[in-house]
Amino acid sequence: MANVFDVDGSALIKKTSEMLKDKGMAKPEYTSFVKSGAGKERVPADPDFYFVRAASLLRQVYINGPVGIARMRTRYGTRKLHTIHRHHHFRSGGSVIKDAFDSLEKLNYVKKTPKGRVITPTGKSFLDKISNEIIKSGV
Repeated sequence: MANVFDVDGSALIKKTSEMLKDKGMAKPEYTSFVKSGAGKERVPADPDFYFVRAASLLRQVYINGPVGIARMRTRYGTRKLHTIHRHHHFRSGGSVIKDAFDSLEKLNYVKKTPKGRVITPTGKSFLDKISNEIIKSGV
């Protein structure tokens, strides 16, 4: 029986994002028009960016235990490229992360606790099944 730690992270995120989209996860309308953070110059080019971010957040909650929005903003942040000054780290936008967490809570994959969001048994089972499918397919 395989789990998240036995498969490649990018393959797991790709497959999970497809599954979340098929499950009917609602994508907020504003995600097509906003940048993913202050350090970015443009909106994400991928039309499924929201589902990929939600899948990545689900994997992070599985691996890193209770996590909050502030910690994930730092995790998904980037270095802003200045022309004269040194590069500085900018945190990612929080609204996309918060809405993705809310969508995952509606699907009962994540629940909110006083220490942060944690994965539910349903979410753990969901990711483990996808991990097993990836290993069986040989990706």
